[in-house]
Amino acid sequence: MSAASAPGARRLFSGIPSAAGERLRAGLTGDGLALFAGALTVLAFAPFNLYPFAIITPAALFWLLDGVSVGRAWWRGFLFGLSEFACGVYWLYISIHVIASAPLWLTFLIMAALMVFMAVYSALACALGVWLMPRAGLWRWIVALPALWTLLEWLRGWLLTGFPWLSLGYSQIGSFLKGYAPVLGVYGVTLAVMLSAGLMLSVLAPKVNLRSRLVSLSILAVLWIIGGVLASVSWTHPSGKPLRVSLIQGNIPSTIKWDPQSFQPTLDLYRKMTEEHWNSRLIVWPESAVPDYADEVWDDFLEPLEKEARAHGAELFIGVPTEDPATGAAYNSVISLGGHDGVYSKRHLVPLSEYFPLPTWARRWLQSMNLPYSSFTPGAVNQPLLQVAGYAVGTSICYEDAYGNEIMQALPQAAFLVNVSDDGWFGDSIALPQHFEIARMRALETGRYLLRDTNTGITAIVNNQGAVVKSLPRSTRGVLTGVVVPYAGGTPYQYIGNAAVVLGCLLLLFAAGLGRKWSFGNSQHE
Repeated sequence: MSAASAPGARRLFSGIPSAAGERLRAGLTGDGLALFAGALTVLAFAPFNLYPFAIITPAALFWLLDGVSVGRAWWRGFLFGLSEFACGVYWLYISIHVIASAPLWLTFLIMAALMVFMAVYSALACALGVWLMPRAGLWRWIVALPALWTLLEWLRGWLLTGFPWLSLGYSQIGSFLKGYAPVLGVYGVTLAVMLSAGLMLSVLAPKVNLRSRLVSLSILAVLWIIGGVLASVSWTHPSGKPLRVSLIQGNIPSTIKWDPQSFQPTLDLYRKMTEEHWNSRLIVWPESAVPDYADEVWDDFLEPLEKEARAHGAELFIGVPTEDPATGAAYNSVISLGGHDGVYSKRHLVPLSEYFPLPTWARRWLQSMNLPYSSFTPGAVNQPLLQVAGYAVGTSICYEDAYGNEIMQALPQAAFLVNVSDDGWFGDSIALPQHFEIARMRALETGRYLLRDTNTGITAIVNNQGAVVKSLPRSTRGVLTGVVVPYAGGTPYQYIGNAAVVLGCLLLLFAAGLGRKWSFGNSQHE
């Protein structure tokens, strides 16, 4: 008896009921399910860490596209993205309205504009997938849609300065699929996620023949097994003795951080916490820990601190704004003191926070509402790497760690990574674990230890496999002391960047174009 005729196998892979599925997909019910699926996708990310949802909800969306027009596919993709970002980045309300004191109407206008713009990407992926492959089936589910989704997610990561938040690959930092990160980067993990979604649907959907189900199940298993094997590979190797480090989490509320009355108490706090850890080789302060320009506090504060650091054989990384006296340009910077003195200035600034990409009249209008913001200048692209104990360090500030291609520019010279941040702008919301999840992906992609020091959390030491070695609870004041291991060598992603994923997706789309003329695997064919 052949596998295709075995009654037991047919019952096992019989798929979801076709008639019931058609009723669920119809009209407003299907639209509502797309909206619901998008909201559930947030559960895949930190702090929930239910990574299977990153596969289940896109698979549901793919299924909801069966039998609909290109326009309806666009609408359902839009609803999916809209609810995903509404639930996933609601914390913007805290930073814009609660802390920055923007009017409520302006807060919702900014948030709505961002969420609508982000939803367009998933809408385009769905519409183009249905247009390219009019008939539902394997060619659409495991070729066209995964490639389109990944390409548009990559595009979202850099177009108009980029917003890579909630990229699906980040959700897999705890699954076997994380093994693809050092090879293909986070977008390679996204592609693996979307392939998994399409393959899962191919196993469960009605009107797919048994042979196609078994092939899809086999490919799905191989995809995850390879990911698990890759996750066990050490692409880099230790290059020196571990260094003792201390990361200071000051937990200064953003609402008072820049208040003149809090200035001296803030300096006194950081100095006291530092003096208790002079036995560490490196002591790190978070982003803008010193709430004034470095030149303004050099004589009375920073210079004496540097002398003390040298006397103890320690080095400091301090987040502090700097200013070019010749041009008056201001920078969001990290300075190193006590050893090889240097400055790193943030290159990738946050729109509508660190700079306003708006006409002069619009900036004046926003200033008239007394909104607190910084007018920083981006740092140079090719800045010398900061040094600690003779090792080069890949330094980033806050939001910069969301851009893997930029972090990669410090390699192969950098022996480890340091990121300083102030996520106090987002309160005690899910933004903090989401941001930490993104930072961990950078350690995994580069095969380097990451020291992450934040004002309010999450301060942590992450190893070269992206695993958390030690961390501090968020919204607490404390010092995290541990060791960082210098690493050398490179991951495949270091050398090929995002080019391999982009090229691979383009080849998949080319194959989908050819497959459009074929009938293999379409749902109309048993």
